[in-house]
Amino acid sequence: MSTLYVVATPIGNLEDVTLRALRCLREVKLIIAEDTRKTKRLLTTYDIKTPLTSYHEYSRQAKLDYLLRRLEEGDAALVSEAGTPGISDPGYDLVVAASERGIAVVPIPGPSVVISALVISGLPTDRFSYLGFLPHRAGERRRRLESVAAEKGTVVALESPHRLLAALKDIQAVLGDRRIAVCRELTKIHEEVFRGKVSQAIAHFTEPRGEFALVIEGRREAGKPQLTEDIARKLQEMHRSGIPAKEAIAQVARDTGLAKRELYRAWLKKD
Repeated sequence: MSTLYVVATPIGNLEDVTLRALRCLREVKLIIAEDTRKTKRLLTTYDIKTPLTSYHEYSRQAKLDYLLRRLEEGDAALVSEAGTPGISDPGYDLVVAASERGIAVVPIPGPSVVISALVISGLPTDRFSYLGFLPHRAGERRRRLESVAAEKGTVVALESPHRLLAALKDIQAVLGDRRIAVCRELTKIHEEVFRGKVSQAIAHFTEPRGEFALVIEGRREAGKPQLTEDIARKLQEMHRSGIPAKEAIAQVARDTGLAKRELYRAWLKKD
């Protein structure tokens, strides 16, 4: 039985390709590429002569059966335009179809813009959500962002330069002025990582160029309310004015979020 190798390729710098990936690309009978022009640059750099065929957004339905037939004849490697195939690209459909046919699917791990952006963002990496490319239309984009508004983990999304500012403004409107890392052209000559608040990113990227990965801070837990001097002073004033303890404590608890037990202890300390 043949094998479909899912091969990660560089997201920019061609030196990031792994030795195993190069060996696999040389040994398979066919390379299935999302963008043959970019893949040819990689193959030329490493003198790889394996036959190449395209499989992209506009050809995936027409070519799927053909590629499955080719896989029955021998091993093939699936590569995306950049990074790891199957993530926000049409390679996902081929992986599913091959699996359903009983064809072995084997990963050749390597570069990923999602993981690369996450680990350099300075934001928590222990839990994250990936939104893929944000929707083009403003309404759909805001609904996608609303779906992760309560998410405590870090959120990662991809965006193109001509929609970056609109996306950042929607992020601020829906999620608030959170911390964000805007990663531009990772591993390429003009690589840039901006870290700050969303509002600061909007001011910084006035003429965005290149491809972007957005790493957004998750929802923060509200800090535990503290019994401040001002709150204690308010209790004292309410006590002096003759307001019953139960009524005063209930009102302050509603206004501050403090526990009634803590407020009652503070009440008892008043003259």
